[in-house]
Amino acid sequence: MSEQPARAPESTETTDTAEPEELAALLVGIQRLIRRQLRAGLAGPRLRGAQVELLRLVADTPGMRVSEAAEELFLAGNSVSTLVNQLVGQGLLRRESDPADGRAVLLHATGEAVDRLAAWRVRRAELVGEVVAELDPADRAALTAAVPALRAVASGLRARAAAEGSAER
Repeated sequence: MSEQPARAPESTETTDTAEPEELAALLVGIQRLIRRQLRAGLAGPRLRGAQVELLRLVADTPGMRVSEAAEELFLAGNSVSTLVNQLVGQGLLRRESDPADGRAVLLHATGEAVDRLAAWRVRRAELVGEVVAELDPADRAALTAAVPALRAVASGLRARAAAEGSAER
C-alpha cells in the first residue's frame, strides 16, 4: 500500500473560493435529499419545486396577485400564470376576482394545499431533526450557531436578485 504525499495547505484565495462553492453544493444536495425522501411517502401527484414555492408563498400570503407572486419568486409573470393554472387544475389554488381591480385575480391556497404543506413541513422537520439528533453535540451547536449567518446569506442573495430584477425593468 503506497502512502499519499502530504498536500500543501491551500492558499487563502483557493479556500475563499472553495468554501462558498462547497456551501452552495451542500445546500442544494441537502434540499434534494430531503425532497427525495419526503416524496417517497406522499400520496397524490408530485409537485415540482416551483409549484411548491408558489403554494408556500400563497399559503403564507393569501390574496396576493400573480404579479406580486412573480416578483417575490423572481419569475416571469407568464411563468407564474402557468403555475397558477396547473395548481388550480389540481385543486390546490383558487382564484378570486380582485374587488379593487376587476381585471386582476387574488390567489388563495385551498384547504387541501394548506393541509399538504403542513404535513410536508412536519415530515421535513422530523426527518431533519432525526438526522441532526444523530450528530455529536459540537456539530449540533455549530449548526444552531450557523442559522443566523445562513439567514444573512439568504437575505443578501434576495437583495441582489431584487436589485438585478429592478435593473432589468
